[in-house]
Amino acid sequence: MNINLTLFAQAVSFALLIWFTARFVWPPLLKAIETRQKTIADGLAAGERGKHELEISAKRAAEVLRDSKQQSSDIIAQAEKRASGIIDEAKAQAKVEADRIQVGAKAELEQEVFRAKEALRQQVAELAVAGAEKILRREIDAKAHADILNAVASQL
Repeated sequence: MNINLTLFAQAVSFALLIWFTARFVWPPLLKAIETRQKTIADGLAAGERGKHELEISAKRAAEVLRDSKQQSSDIIAQAEKRASGIIDEAKAQAKVEADRIQVGAKAELEQEVFRAKEALRQQVAELAVAGAEKILRREIDAKAHADILNAVASQL
């Protein structure tokens, strides 16, 4: 009987232990496990969201980089176009300036030629007077015969 009573007492004690564990110990353990599972699930979900946002950010960065490259290419093209325009304007202004200088030089040359012709006429007139004086063996007064000398100079 001893074995039966001991066995029965052990069974009752085990049943009380199971009831006590099920009533007071097991619910906090389940609650802690569920809390831990929820925390892990939230962490995994946050990791997935972060990964997704990282992919979106990488796409945006690539798009911004592509747009920046396009804008820089456009700016460079505009700068090159403007530079060629400035060069063309400078060439045109240089040509106009060269033409103006050439016209001025031609006008100055014509004035020099005119002055040289006038000086030559004056010298020819003086030589003619000197030659006529020698031929006539008398002195011709240049002041008195200025009209004749001017007529001779204009014919030359």
